[in-house]
Amino acid sequence: MAGLVGLTNHDNVGGLFRNAAAFGADGVLLDPATCDPLYRKAIRVSAGAALTVPFARLDAEAMLGFAHANALVPLAFSPRGDDVLAELPPLPRTLLLLGTEGPGLSHGLMARIRTVRIPMAAGFDSLNVATAGALALHHLAMQRPSCGHATIRGNCPAPAAGRD
Repeated sequence: MAGLVGLTNHDNVGGLFRNAAAFGADGVLLDPATCDPLYRKAIRVSAGAALTVPFARLDAEAMLGFAHANALVPLAFSPRGDDVLAELPPLPRTLLLLGTEGPGLSHGLMARIRTVRIPMAAGFDSLNVATAGALALHHLAMQRPSCGHATIRGNCPAPAAGRD
């Protein structure tokens, strides 16, 4: 799952819904400050995924409670993260928390959960949040046991009818 905290750009929210669908996320959690994924531009950028990927509104604190109640490992994604994304060991189900591109996630939130980053070349300190989210969701999807590829909400597609 993805958790969006303070994202006010409809392009980013739409892009993250598209990424969530593409990489098989079970859903998206949005804090109250995150913009509406059903706004026309967000739907367009999401390629319609905002209409199909389940979502709910929770504040960041409630997202952590949701993660605990549903056996999700919360990961705070930030340029200041301690762990390198490519070096993460396989994890059970996760809740990937993504914050705004400027201030990012709060220090208080990040102090309580595992933090993850993508190393970059000198002179760059961050990626667009939708781009960073795509990289992280892809990495996590490839760690999941599946049908050999990332599938929507972890389900294997049914065999096509009428094929031998």
